[in-house]
Amino acid sequence: MHSIDQIKAPVAREMEEFEEKFLASMKSSVPLLDKITHYIVRRKGKQLRPLFVFLSAKACGQITESTHRAAALIELLHTATLVHDDVVDDSNLRRGFFSVNALWKNKIAVLVGDYLLSRGLLLSVDNNEHKLLGIVSNAVREMSEGELLQIEKARRLDIAEPVYFEIIRSKTASLIASCCASGAATANAGDEQESKMRLFGELTGIAFQIKDDLFDFGSDGDIGKPTGIDIKEKKMTLPLIYALNHASATDKRKIINLVKNKNEEPAKVQEVIQFVLKSGGIEYTRDRMLEYRDKAIALLRTFPETDARNSLEQLVIFTTERKK
Repeated sequence: MHSIDQIKAPVAREMEEFEEKFLASMKSSVPLLDKITHYIVRRKGKQLRPLFVFLSAKACGQITESTHRAAALIELLHTATLVHDDVVDDSNLRRGFFSVNALWKNKIAVLVGDYLLSRGLLLSVDNNEHKLLGIVSNAVREMSEGELLQIEKARRLDIAEPVYFEIIRSKTASLIASCCASGAATANAGDEQESKMRLFGELTGIAFQIKDDLFDFGSDGDIGKPTGIDIKEKKMTLPLIYALNHASATDKRKIINLVKNKNEEPAKVQEVIQFVLKSGGIEYTRDRMLEYRDKAIALLRTFPETDARNSLEQLVIFTTERKK
């Protein structure tokens, strides 16, 4: 598996330029806002989403100023949703660092999220990027719908596989799809290539989320993430759905009761994890993840072979083989 630096190589210069432009896009005359946005930028992760934008644009043609605006727009809106999510979830940590709401309290965090959202909208409107605004706004709508659908289903724990896939398509895959569609649009790729890139991003995003589901049943030392978080939050992930679908009526009732009523007890969470491990749910889930990964790569290979296309392929592999 290639490293992120190797994957970035075809767009390394553009990614460096993006750092400065992204920070400039958040600039404010309010010192408190500048302090908080600098804190957010310093703690950004691998920046996979801008990378999808730039590589998609280069795979379809040329990177333009519009590509930089697309990457900034997506990062602004995505960061806004993360800040708001931490408030909703009452989470004090984000990627191992204190969240905005933990340091500056909920009211300020909500206002910062609103500010980032408005900066993204203005970046588009001021530059007449109405197509980009449409692509990304549609993704934000789908993300909200996916979250609400998941909350609704979590109350009864009755998620079937088709509903699960609709949730992750909306919650996670829609944003990566918008990255790839935006990249293609800024390279003036045409409707057909833009649609193909959108679907490529969606397939990749689904594989990415399934990988996250697998982390919940792994080992802390192996994957660098705590286990059982989804169970504690009563999220029905694919390994658990598979296990319940192949369990006896008695076991199914017992496990659902544990997830509903005993999800704060570490021993009971471990019991659910062991139930899933013994059911074959992990193997089944990994097979489904690879199925989506392979579909994404097959679609990508209909584009001309370039360094950017090869890096996109490696990025798909990275998302399914990552350790955290």
